[in-house]
Amino acid sequence: MTDSTFDTPSGTRYSKIAEDLAVLGRAFGLGEVRECRFLSDGLMNGSWRLDTAEGSFALKRITDVPLPLARRNLAVLSALADDGLPVGRARLSGAGDAVVEVADRGYCVVPWMEGGHLPGTDLSIGQAGDLGALLGRIHRSLNGERLAGLLPPGPEQVTVSVTTPAAAHQEADRFLAVIAGLENRTAFDTAAASALAERKVLLEKYGSERPAGEVAVGPVGWTHGDVQHRNVLWRDGEIAGVIDWDRIRVRPFGEEVARTATVQFGGEDGFLDLERTAAFVAGYRSVVPLPVPALEDAVDRLWWKRMSDYWQLVFHYDRDDHSCDHLFMPAERFLAWWAERREDAQEAFAAMP
Repeated sequence: MTDSTFDTPSGTRYSKIAEDLAVLGRAFGLGEVRECRFLSDGLMNGSWRLDTAEGSFALKRITDVPLPLARRNLAVLSALADDGLPVGRARLSGAGDAVVEVADRGYCVVPWMEGGHLPGTDLSIGQAGDLGALLGRIHRSLNGERLAGLLPPGPEQVTVSVTTPAAAHQEADRFLAVIAGLENRTAFDTAAASALAERKVLLEKYGSERPAGEVAVGPVGWTHGDVQHRNVLWRDGEIAGVIDWDRIRVRPFGEEVARTATVQFGGEDGFLDLERTAAFVAGYRSVVPLPVPALEDAVDRLWWKRMSDYWQLVFHYDRDDHSCDHLFMPAERFLAWWAERREDAQEAFAAMP
């Protein structure tokens, strides 16, 4: 493989990929690696497209979950594929392992899945319903008999941390102090300071409406954890693949329904597309008959989580990781919209099939 066919971001935590690739090619039996192209869409893990003598593959360096958990999740994919879901089976190494470690770095490989990502309103109403139905199938399969040997039965209920308004105010003030102490402010710093001041106003206005209690309304079960446009591939108008299974764990089903809808049809546009949200929820409920109280509880809890959380600023200021900076301001606009239209949002999430 020549330098011109090798693409990786310079000066990043993925700088070792060039020397690791020779080991990985042998371990996974890929034959000659003819081209390696970095995929910039991923937010957490590093991913590349490999064109090899054995075909095209997606190579991922696993940085977001412990490697034993990654192995468990990759084993789940094969069972889901057997259930007819559009997922890629992990390629096993010559030693029968889905994860190959080079020094302290872990990698996995799955066959390349052709397709594109369709954010927000790029989906038709019918496609929004198809996405909801697929999420229902995922939940049903993850909690079915085929996965029983890999995923043990989950609890009947889960507790969810509910941040107090005082703690949310304190965190906003912490970031404001960090920004105030900067010698040279960037445009992001200035926008963040303004957004934090506006967030404090929202907290003052709506803090008394924080969800009561920490026990989420069920049903509860195994979930994907990050079904949204970056992890769903479409081809010829139909869903061709679901990727990024790093976050499989037990959650209220309503939590994932609410999160998927708000990320897919809300966050980055600054408002929630209520028509597509309703179609998505109706599609889901055509497969999993989730009760309205479970959806209402999940939507309220997600709204408050967004009100009291500053994860993009944690990345930016605490970790010096600017990869998610572009998500902060759209999320703030969406939060302001959502706070004023909570009844409209709840009506969309009550949609029937």
